[in-house]
Amino acid sequence: MASRITIDGSFGEGGGQVLRSSLALSLITGKPFEIHHIRSKRKKPGLMAQHLTSVNAAVEIGCAKVSGNIIGSTTVIFDPTCINAGNYHFNIGTAGSCTLVLQTILLPLMISDKPSSICIEGGTHNPFAPPYDFLKKAFLPLIQQMGPEVSIQLITHGFYPKGGGKIEVNISPSKELKHFTLCDRGQLITINAIAKVAQLPESIAQRELKTIAKKMNITDNNLHLETINNSNGPGNVVSVEIQSEHCTEVFTEFGKIGVSAEKVASKAARSASQYLLEPVAVGKYLADQLLMPMAMTGKGKFTTLAPSQHTLTNIEIIKKFLDVEFRINHLSEQCVEIEIV
Repeated sequence: MASRITIDGSFGEGGGQVLRSSLALSLITGKPFEIHHIRSKRKKPGLMAQHLTSVNAAVEIGCAKVSGNIIGSTTVIFDPTCINAGNYHFNIGTAGSCTLVLQTILLPLMISDKPSSICIEGGTHNPFAPPYDFLKKAFLPLIQQMGPEVSIQLITHGFYPKGGGKIEVNISPSKELKHFTLCDRGQLITINAIAKVAQLPESIAQRELKTIAKKMNITDNNLHLETINNSNGPGNVVSVEIQSEHCTEVFTEFGKIGVSAEKVASKAARSASQYLLEPVAVGKYLADQLLMPMAMTGKGKFTTLAPSQHTLTNIEIIKKFLDVEFRINHLSEQCVEIEIV
C-alpha cells in the first residue's frame, strides 16, 4: 500500500477546505492520507456535521477505509480503493452546506467510468460557503467546458440556521478533461441583481434592490425579487450576477439580524464593482474553486484578483497530491495570473 500523505489541518487558512480538498484529491489520485488538527483555527475545532458528511460521502464513493469519522474528531485517516459511480443520497442533518459536501465528491465523480446522481440535504444558501446560484451560474458552466456534463437543480431552499434544503446533481463523466485558459472575461453582456426572501417581508428585498440599482446604475429590467415559498425557515440572500462573453460571476451577501438591508446590498455591490474595475476573468471565490480542476489537467491559467489565504492554502494542498507547480504572475497591485507550469 502507498505510504500515507500527512496533512496539517491547521496549515494556512486552517479551515474545513483543507479536509475537503484532501478528500477529493485522495479520491482522484488513489493516494491515502492522514490529517491532524482539523479546523484548529475555528471557534469549534474538529469535524462538524457538514465535514463529517463530506468524509462519509468520500468513504462511500471511494470504497474507503476510514478512522476518526465522528463529530468533534480532529484526526482522520483515509484510505480509498476506487471511485464508485452511482446514485447517492447524503443528509447533513443541519444547515451545513450542501455545496461544500458536493465540492468533496464532484471532481472525482467527473472522471469515473459511469454517470452518477447525487441528492444532498442541508443548507443551500449559507454564509461562508458557495451558494447554489454561484455553483449553477458561475462554476459549473466552466466545468462543463472541460468535458463532463453536470446539471444541478434546487429542490428546496435551505437557509441558515434552519437548513432543510435539497439539491440534486447529475454527472456524466469524462475520462479526458480539457484544460482551459481564462485570462479575459470578454465583453460585458448584462448585470442582474436578485434579492430573495423567505418568510420575511418583501420590503427587505425591495430595499436591497434599490440600493444595488443606485450604486451600480442598474435599470429596473435587471432587478429581480423572488419570494421563496418552500423554505424550512426564514432567510434573505442578495446577489449581483455579471454575465460576460467568456464567463459569469456571482457576488452574494446574506441578510442578518441587526444588519440593515442597505448594508447587506452595499457589500454585494462593492464586491461586484471591485471585480468590474479590474481586467480579470474570475473573482477570488471562483478562483479558489477552479484550482483543483485545472490542476487535474496539468495545464491552464486564469486571471483573478490578488489571491486570498484560502487560495494559497488550497494550492499547497493540491501540490501534496498532484505533481504540479503553480506560478502566480503579478499583473498589477490587484490582479494576478495563476498558471500551472
